[in-house]
Amino acid sequence: MRKTVLLAAIGAMLLVMPLTALAGVSGPAFYVDGELYRTVGTPTDFSETGAPAHSFDTIYEFSGAQPMNVATAAPGDRGYNGGRWQVEVVQYAAGSDYESALAAFDANGSGDFDSAAEVQAAIDAGVVTTTAGPSFECPVIPLPRGGS
Repeated sequence: MRKTVLLAAIGAMLLVMPLTALAGVSGPAFYVDGELYRTVGTPTDFSETGAPAHSFDTIYEFSGAQPMNVATAAPGDRGYNGGRWQVEVVQYAAGSDYESALAAFDANGSGDFDSAAEVQAAIDAGVVTTTAGPSFECPVIPLPRGGS
């Protein structure tokens, strides 16, 4: 009886709640090699689990300096870790800021850091540093070109 009531309640909830809200689908969330991807938020936290670093891909977080993060891999890329992420929080060296770093390292003139290569070039030049943030898992969904 309980199982029937629970299934009926879930069915009713699905009728009134859009599936995207139920799944936690967000809008565009990050770039990989200039392409936008969205994700589905999950309540995972792999910080402090001892998982090996090679089991995560990096996602650079700009602390509000730009709306989209930048990831190092996406589905179909060799070595992609299935949506397991290690956040690296971007910081700027003394005498630098987001605007000056972007002006120097936005290789394709997109107006954002939109590839790991651009971020890595800024790191290699000493303009940008990173500190480790949380590790987590969330699926990655490619956006259609020009879509949201």
